[in-house]
Amino acid sequence: MTMNKKPNSEFLFTVVALLISIVIVHTLYVLHVRPVAEATLQADRERMQVDPNYVPPRSIEVVLKDYEQESTIVLMLWAMAIMAYMAKTNRREQDALDADLLRLPDGMKILPEDTREYARQIETLPGETRELLAPRALLGALARFGATRNVQDASTVAHGICQTEADRLDSELSMLRYIAWAIPAIGFIGTVRGIGDALSQAHKAVTGDISGVTEGLGVAFNSTLIALLLSILLMFLMQQLQRVQERRVLDTETWLDQKVIRNLQAR
Repeated sequence: MTMNKKPNSEFLFTVVALLISIVIVHTLYVLHVRPVAEATLQADRERMQVDPNYVPPRSIEVVLKDYEQESTIVLMLWAMAIMAYMAKTNRREQDALDADLLRLPDGMKILPEDTREYARQIETLPGETRELLAPRALLGALARFGATRNVQDASTVAHGICQTEADRLDSELSMLRYIAWAIPAIGFIGTVRGIGDALSQAHKAVTGDISGVTEGLGVAFNSTLIALLLSILLMFLMQQLQRVQERRVLDTETWLDQKVIRNLQAR
């Protein structure tokens, strides 16, 4: 029941995080980014009509004003929310490791007939804590050792659970990998749209009005710029998250070897 609840809660969090990201970013765009961008562009047009040598300064609102940039920012916030959720789970896993679940005195050995008593300590933990990696691997090792009285079997079970967890964590990064692919893809869509708009206004450039062409090219370059910057940042954060997750699995395996497996003794 707990295992079913966990995927459901993760899916619900992912959906809610996406909706909240959309609402926050779109509200910011409607209330600030697009009004300021339109006002800035209009003021620049008026200045250029008065002074042909006037060079408009770059405005962050003008760079961000298009729908492609809005979409990439939504995806970036969504990805950061997912990573924050994973980081919180990783923190709980680390706390479980630091808690010394067995509380085994130094030099004391675990005999096959003692495994049930130690397993009971883990089973009394709250449901969410029992589903963490360290308690699951510990319960698996104790159960196998109590059944087979073989230390190697217990070690194999414990490391197998850790390997399964590593594979699961890698699969959970698939959504983040999709977002990391989607952000530059959306930026490329903006590039194509901007160039298309510029080409559709090319006939006006013959008469000396190049404003339509420059605005279209601005959409193309700005969308690409924002998408690439966000993609670089997201890939960096993903690599850091993956490194932390891999280290946590390795720390769990080390803890099992040093605190549990080497203290097992079969008579």
